[in-house]
Amino acid sequence: QFPFNAFYPTGDGILQATAPTPTDYVWEEDFTYLSQTEPGDVTGMAVAVDVQLGPDNTSTSGCEPEDFTDFPAGSVAVIQRGACAFGQKATNAANAGATGVVIFNQGNTEDRKGLTNATLGDDYAGGIPVVFTTYDIGAGWVEQQDLQLRVVTNVVREQTETSNVIAETNRGNPDNVVMTGAHLDSVFEGAGINDNGSGSAALIELALQMKRAHPRNQVRFAWWGAEEAGLVGSTFYVNSLSQEEKDKIKVYLNYDMIGSPNFGNFIYDGDGSDFDLAGPPGSAATEALFEKYFNLREIASEGTQISFRSDYAQFFEDGIAFGGLFTGAEVLKTEEQAAKFGGEAGVAFDPCYHSACDDITNVDELALEINGDAAAFVTSWLSLSTRVIDEEIAAAEEAEPAAGARALQAEPQRDITHWGDKWIK
Repeated sequence: QFPFNAFYPTGDGILQATAPTPTDYVWEEDFTYLSQTEPGDVTGMAVAVDVQLGPDNTSTSGCEPEDFTDFPAGSVAVIQRGACAFGQKATNAANAGATGVVIFNQGNTEDRKGLTNATLGDDYAGGIPVVFTTYDIGAGWVEQQDLQLRVVTNVVREQTETSNVIAETNRGNPDNVVMTGAHLDSVFEGAGINDNGSGSAALIELALQMKRAHPRNQVRFAWWGAEEAGLVGSTFYVNSLSQEEKDKIKVYLNYDMIGSPNFGNFIYDGDGSDFDLAGPPGSAATEALFEKYFNLREIASEGTQISFRSDYAQFFEDGIAFGGLFTGAEVLKTEEQAAKFGGEAGVAFDPCYHSACDDITNVDELALEINGDAAAFVTSWLSLSTRVIDEEIAAAEEAEPAAGARALQAEPQRDITHWGDKWIK
């Protein structure tokens, strides 16, 4: 069990322009709650914070305390999506004296203009109400003079407890653990059958099949709680482990949404070849194992960005190799991806992402079969041997001192005490 902040709406929100031209905005069409907002009813002058409009913008609005220099206390901050977490933006606004926040979508691409169901995070401590609106509405406000906004959030946010469910095989080396996980919760709006009943169900079947197996390495299964509140369960779990226990986990495999109705077959980009961010040593080898499965079946796949939006995040932060699968959420499928995977271009991979229609009809059985079997293939392989991961980790450890030595030679004027002692050792 672990503590977290339960969040649920008790009624529709209210967003109004009270001056100079009174305007009522439409709930769930023009605006929505950001999960984990505090309840409240506030009115104040609308003040835009470091916005950057137009296509292909690289907004960092509200990400730095300096963005709020000279921000008038008592105002409602109008902040643009982009670059950092929603909770960070809202907390910076609260610290600057804002009484409420409206975050509008980034608008840099077509799929980042409408509403989205997102969270401020379980650790949000700004203490003020926050709602989310469309790009067009937010961009229109930026040009208005003397705009006043009213924000009402009819919600309950209270600390409670929930659980992670952990199971492991009786057989296998307990000092060399292959861990695999999927989150068990859904958003308030829907049943969450694809997000993430699909990953949870695949893991249950895999665990049942492992009863017949004789792994050489222990396999540990996790069904995470409170992922939708900001990866709370998985973060709590990793942070509760001693360093010795973390060192026993050779790899973590994550399955979050593997039955999307307009699916693509996406493998986390462990080697950084697609998105220029590699996972900890061993992640490239893990990605290659998933690629081997898809190649053996002659099924198309491609890399997906390490976005830290699912339960692998804390494993990554603690240097544990990771990998996993994803079949797409709110992003629109491109023409190239439709040619590769089938399905409909210009439509979200999961049009019911974080919505009430994510019900039992919202799973593509072919996607679930392909990706469920991929999970079984890689888990089974690593349960017998983690050699490919071991070799990558060993190579990284050998390269690290050499890299440090080259850097010292290149900058002989640098005081050696400014370098981490990993190089000195």
